[in-house]
Amino acid sequence: MKTAEDYQSGKVLLIDKPLNWTSFQVVNKLRWEIKRAFKLKKIKVGHAGTLDPLATGLLVICTGKMTKQIDTFQAQTKEYTGSIVLGSTTPSYDLETEINETFPTEHITPELIKETTQRFIGEIQQYPPIFSAIKKDGKRLYEHARAGSDVKIEPRNVTINAFEITNISGLEVDFKVVCSKGTYIRSLANDFGKALQSGAHLSALRRTKIGDFNVTDAVCIDAFIENLNNHST
Repeated sequence: MKTAEDYQSGKVLLIDKPLNWTSFQVVNKLRWEIKRAFKLKKIKVGHAGTLDPLATGLLVICTGKMTKQIDTFQAQTKEYTGSIVLGSTTPSYDLETEINETFPTEHITPELIKETTQRFIGEIQQYPPIFSAIKKDGKRLYEHARAGSDVKIEPRNVTINAFEITNISGLEVDFKVVCSKGTYIRSLANDFGKALQSGAHLSALRRTKIGDFNVTDAVCIDAFIENLNNHST
């Protein structure tokens, strides 16, 4: 049976983040539920790596003294699966915004798609999406974007360990990527479209691993709350 002391001493919780939740909302929900279950006034809760609202999958949540390990977990290699749609782009590089431009795709073959992935293996320079939570001049980039501000974004070095195409169905390409901390899969999708002499945007994303943590060991929020209630009564 888990106790208040267990959560305060520090636990690592593996949560399968649902679609349309922000990582911050997940942290707030779990903090509130832990405080309620054990009648605590406060407890530290944080996550080891943001997932976009339109992404699902593994969130590593730390409580109590384990929040000191967040930076260590964040630095570990990540694995993602997802889908890229070829031939069109969006300002956010995913489905958060509407398609703003279309491109030819007649020249794109399965062979070209698979060959082009090799251009992204290793250390690459990547521009974060303008619709991201990175801070610039005291504001999040997405705040600048929504205000229509013209902001210069600096590239960053990231490492792509693996970029594997798992299925091609018309203009939809399924993939698996293993990458370093700080990699934006949305930017990878956008750059991939450019490398194909076309355009592309991310249509689905799921984080499957962070270091040795696997989404197969994660639980959904409802299951965590039910288990919490069962063990705190």
